[in-house]
Amino acid sequence: MQIRKFWFAIMIFVSLTAVADFRTVERAYEVALSDMTVPVTTTGQLVFKQCEDCDYQTIPMTGHTLFLVNGHSVELKEFRKRTQSVRDRESETIVVMHHLESNTITSLSVEI
Repeated sequence: MQIRKFWFAIMIFVSLTAVADFRTVERAYEVALSDMTVPVTTTGQLVFKQCEDCDYQTIPMTGHTLFLVNGHSVELKEFRKRTQSVRDRESETIVVMHHLESNTITSLSVEI
């Protein structure tokens, strides 16, 4: 019985120390297509606003930024082509992943 209590105490101790290590690395924004501008090059600046009343923010992209359309990775040129062809840009959204420490965009994802 003492062994069970000992292991239970160790498990609680380990789980408590694991909880203390959590920190936010990336933040996701759901942005209307009408509230963003995708740059022409992968090393450009993404301009978007988080909400209708928010100010625009500019965050750099890198050569490692992923562009996803319907769950499939595409090149920036194809991503721009597909997103610019959307007629109702107010109702279509893009998920923007922002890496906080490096202050860069890691991915843009849209379901069209």
